[in-house]
Amino acid sequence: MEFLIEYGLFLAKVVTIVVALVVLVTLLISARQPGPQGEPGRLEVKHLNDAYEQVTKSLNQAMMSPEGQKAAQKAAKKTEKQRLKAEKAALKRSSNEADPKALPISRVFVLNFDGDIEASAVSSLRQEVTAILAVASAEDEVLLRLESAGGVVHGYGLAASQLRRITKQGIKLTVSVDKVAASGGYMMACIADRIIAAPFAVLGSIGVVAQVPNFNRLLKSQKVDVELHTAGAHKRTLTMFGENTDEGRQKFRAELEEVHQLFKVFVRDNRPQVDIEVVATGEAWYGQRALEQQLIDEIQTSDEYLIEKMPTAAVYEIVYEIQQSKVEKLVKRFAQLTTLIPTQSRVLARHNLE
Repeated sequence: MEFLIEYGLFLAKVVTIVVALVVLVTLLISARQPGPQGEPGRLEVKHLNDAYEQVTKSLNQAMMSPEGQKAAQKAAKKTEKQRLKAEKAALKRSSNEADPKALPISRVFVLNFDGDIEASAVSSLRQEVTAILAVASAEDEVLLRLESAGGVVHGYGLAASQLRRITKQGIKLTVSVDKVAASGGYMMACIADRIIAAPFAVLGSIGVVAQVPNFNRLLKSQKVDVELHTAGAHKRTLTMFGENTDEGRQKFRAELEEVHQLFKVFVRDNRPQVDIEVVATGEAWYGQRALEQQLIDEIQTSDEYLIEKMPTAAVYEIVYEIQQSKVEKLVKRFAQLTTLIPTQSRVLARHNLE
């Protein structure tokens, strides 16, 4: 057993050294390479109508007789011709050259937001929103497929502000939650004109949490002193290494309460139909219960919603991919590995909507 323990420690040291060498070499290579040319990212547009029609067409053809396949192909050509004519009219409309005799058609722009604790996806969201607002009109709609359990206040506050740009321009915004939109995620969702969610999606959690580990007693036992000097009575309330005081704790809790009150006002202003004192307890609700609390407007998945829209609307998925260097990709990979560490220990003293 002792041999296995020693071998395990030796193996851990070797792995640590190898990883450190890989990081160092990557940094050196990246430093010698010129920076990325042109735009820092790339906008991708996918026509979801085509993807859906291709799937259904393949399945139908597999089940039809040869005569039925010919008839279906003929009908599909006619439908495609009408759709192309309608899309052309929509394009003219966005350029203020609309033909009143043209067949009207709406467009649905689909965005995806997969939120982490830092709301880092906001970097892509802001570019996607900017692109849509450049071409969209009041007849169009934006559907945001939102998945987030919340995170830091400033990150999700910015993400919500990006969505506000859509509604300010008079474009309908629908948010769909298939899994979870809690805390900061729900802050984003409540901007929408309409919120739909799957039956077992998790919503709400209108509360604030912050946690700080303190190693002061451990350091004292090892005869290690920590000095912390500040200018300003409340420059630092709680610390990781110093000795925390009751005054610091009281101020820290007051700051949490202030953020909670701002959160409550924000939700109340955007969802006036909810009883904010009932829902702002930090609790979360599954889809059906969320509907009863009026946190959402309908039980429906994003797939159902889009399939309903496709016969009368051109549906486009908009994705802005940010180009990353090798170093950035490596750092992101290590960050993903650290998700095994409890979230609170990583964010330390930062206030989180959760």
